[in-house]
Amino acid sequence: MSRGIRGVGAQHEQRRTEIADAVLAIVAERGLAAVSQSAVAAQAGVSAGRVQHYFPAKQQLIEAAFERGNHLSSARIRQQVGRDLEAADARLVLTTVLAELIPYDAATRAHMRVRQAFHALALADEVIAARLRLLYDDFHRQMADLIGEGRRSGRITAALDPHQSALALVALAEGLASYVLIDLTCAGTARELLLAAVADLYR
Repeated sequence: MSRGIRGVGAQHEQRRTEIADAVLAIVAERGLAAVSQSAVAAQAGVSAGRVQHYFPAKQQLIEAAFERGNHLSSARIRQQVGRDLEAADARLVLTTVLAELIPYDAATRAHMRVRQAFHALALADEVIAARLRLLYDDFHRQMADLIGEGRRSGRITAALDPHQSALALVALAEGLASYVLIDLTCAGTARELLLAAVADLYR
């Protein structure tokens, strides 16, 4: 009996993942405005009813793509740094995580478009806003911990506040990401500016 339940649950998650991947593919190819239940169904190769069953509203499709994009982003970071982030060099992890916020190919552009769309939804939905606050509190803490490790090792001045620095670096990365998405600046320039800001911490 338990095997059957786990099997059904695994299939359920696989279908949700396939639909979320379809949303990301559409965003990468045609932009966020092209996302609809029928378009996602066609991209995923399933019926519109199947998509509606799992995600009754477009907002839920965006939320699923937001979560999937974050998962794929984490996998890319681990591929670059190593699976054990705690054992890796703190500066390398800090730089890699922040640089991942700046879109540099179709997959990361789709991820950041969905991420920023989710932010826009939060402006009118307190439930989403509360969720983002929790996510960012945790993210900022992780970045501050990495900066704090640099202070403890003497690579970063003790006068620097890790939490304020983490907040500033994340805001810089996401602001630059917006500029890249609207083609105000190129990904290479944005990355250089971000790397310079990280380097300033270690002087």
